Amino acid sequence: MAKIFTGLMRTPYLRLRLQAVTTNACRKFHIDAITARLVCTYRGQGTQYGVSRNGRDPARVFSVVTGAPILLRGTLWPAKPASGLLHRSPPIAGTGETRLVLVLDAVDDPEDEI
Repeated sequence: MAKIFTGLMRTPYLRLRLQAVTTNACRKFHIDAITARLVCTYRGQGTQYGVSRNGRDPARVFSVVTGAPILLRGTLWPAKPASGLLHRSPPIAGTGETRLVLVLDAVDDPEDEI
């Protein structure tokens, strides 16, 4: 998946995070302040997403199927118009659920990451 992502983004570098999540991490709908992000949930509920109208939370919320990746444009994506697709982590606090989430971010210069 990392090789495909770097090919799509035309970048030789990426930031990888594989994390067990047990809280309501990223509970608010948002667009990340990056160029692009790939998110894949391997265990638990998948990332939730929907289209924002006039800056409001999505009226219809969808969930990515567990094991399926979603590729999201960030606010630094060079093309306009800006994406209206917002995403968040599903609310799981207090449920006992643990999610295993892979996050890949496109990185232009690894020196900027230090």
